[in-house]
Amino acid sequence: MYKRMLRGHHLLCVHGFEGMGYSPAFIEKMAEIVDEIRDETLDYPIKVVKGLDETCFCCPHKGDGFCNSPMSDSIVTNLDQNVLTHLGLKSGEIYKKSELVSKVAKLVEPEDLDFLCEGCSWLSYGVCKKGISTLKRKML
Repeated sequence: MYKRMLRGHHLLCVHGFEGMGYSPAFIEKMAEIVDEIRDETLDYPIKVVKGLDETCFCCPHKGDGFCNSPMSDSIVTNLDQNVLTHLGLKSGEIYKKSELVSKVAKLVEPEDLDFLCEGCSWLSYGVCKKGISTLKRKML
C-alpha cells in the first residue's frame, strides 16, 4: 500500500514549490504534500505515475482522466516520462519517499530542468532550479 501518489514531474516540483499554483485547492494540496516530502522525519511509500495524481484531482484543469491545461495533456505527460526515464523509475511502481528524494538529489542538476521540464509554464520563474540546488546542498 502507498500513502501518496505523485506523477513523474511532480517529483521535481515538490522541491521548488513556493505557493504558486492553478487554484487555491491545488495550492493547498501541493503544500500539504510538499510539507511531508520536505519533512526528513517522515518516510513512506509513494506510488509514482505517468498521469493524474493527488494534486491533479484538485486542479481546475483536470479533465476526465487527463490534464486539460493550456500546456496540454501530451506536454504534461511528456514531462512525467522525461523525469521517470531520467530517474530510472517505472510508472505504477511504489518507492520509499527517501529513495525518491535521494535519486532527485543525486541524479538531477538544476540545468537538467531545461530539458526535463521543457514546455512547463513554471520553469521561467526559477523556483524549481532553486529548489533542486537547495536539495542538492542539503543532501550531498
